[in-house]
Amino acid sequence: MAITLPAVDTEAPNFELEDQAGSPIRLRDLRGQWVVLYFYPKDDTPGCTREACSFRDSYAPLRGAGAVVLGVSADTAASHAKFASKYDLPFTLLVDADDHAVARAYGAWGTKSSYGKTYEGILRSTFLINPQGRVARVWTKVRPEGHGEAVLQALRAEQA
Repeated sequence: MAITLPAVDTEAPNFELEDQAGSPIRLRDLRGQWVVLYFYPKDDTPGCTREACSFRDSYAPLRGAGAVVLGVSADTAASHAKFASKYDLPFTLLVDADDHAVARAYGAWGTKSSYGKTYEGILRSTFLINPQGRVARVWTKVRPEGHGEAVLQALRAEQA
């Protein structure tokens, strides 16, 4: 099955997902703000922790630039809460557990392989969504280290 990513300068797929506290978060409610929407495979694993900590370390300047950071995985709200607490993550983590509809809508769900085994899962990717709700930038096959800083630099370039 082919993966289709939302194209730059198209409307970002709307969604409503539960956050780590059990509250609903709707993309449409964030209009007027920049949104960093990043998809990651699993809470508290080495690569995902490095990526989350990269966003944590870039969080103040991202917020200062008017961006909201949202992490999405298939983990539960309880798992997200534990992960956020353990690493002092100041941003929202969203649950896309049941049908992975949001990950699918963003082309962030697909076939992966590890140690010769193939399976379906979240593909590490990030979307920068502008205040009008349109996709401004897309990153696929993200390298976790320093990704928060790379997104911050792209945000600043978009605002220039």
